[in-house]
Amino acid sequence: MKRLVIALLVLVGLLVAVDYGAAAAAESAVSRQMRQQLGLADDPSVRINGFPFLTQAISGDYSSVDVTAERVRFGELREVEVRAQLRDVQAPLRELLASGARTLRVGNAEGTIRISADDLARLIAGVDKLRIENIDDQALEEAFQDGGSASLTSINPDSAARLVGTTRVLGQEFEVAVIAVLELSGQQIQVVPRDIRVGQPGSDDPQALPPPVQTALRALFTLRVDPGTLPLEVTPTRLRARDGTLEISGFTSGLVLGSGSSATGR
Repeated sequence: MKRLVIALLVLVGLLVAVDYGAAAAAESAVSRQMRQQLGLADDPSVRINGFPFLTQAISGDYSSVDVTAERVRFGELREVEVRAQLRDVQAPLRELLASGARTLRVGNAEGTIRISADDLARLIAGVDKLRIENIDDQALEEAFQDGGSASLTSINPDSAARLVGTTRVLGQEFEVAVIAVLELSGQQIQVVPRDIRVGQPGSDDPQALPPPVQTALRALFTLRVDPGTLPLEVTPTRLRARDGTLEISGFTSGLVLGSGSSATGR
């Protein structure tokens, strides 16, 4: 009985090793396909979700595949993080592991790009050490109570952000804090300032500015950024501040990847 148990454990271990090995080989194949599809300089990270892998491979149906690429160039931007979650993927294992053309059929996909604060700072002349922060209803109410416009209380915090950076005026460094509304216009991002305050770096009490001064600074922080087409021709539907970045995301369905053609969806 003891030998039988040991033999079973060894067999299970071998099956698990084979499963992970096959999954790694398939992930590498998908990574090379996605590198070509997205026009990347390097192979992206690919994870085929679900265990065991071999049961999915035998059927050729994969419930979820995650693709991540970092420091990608998009339009004016240089350090974009790209994420895509592919669902209901159909790809026979023999085709994935073959050296020739591969075809992946994707039921639906969510594509996301994240724009870093450093990338955004390159588009704002004279501003350094930029941070992108989330904002909530309480912060908007406090900004209004501290001398801001009453319109601040009508802003949806899910589509707004606080941009904080440093600038120099007459040789002296100031910290500028901007409450801005985030808007999508087709593929483009619009950053529209609604409240601007200045203070000493590290100050917890930045001061509201008179309307004429705000008008002058507002032009500096008013941005229109074109990051280009989202991965896999995803239609952008959401723009928000998240984890210190600006995140654009959207969905598509009916994708066919590979066979030498561009990604197509609807």
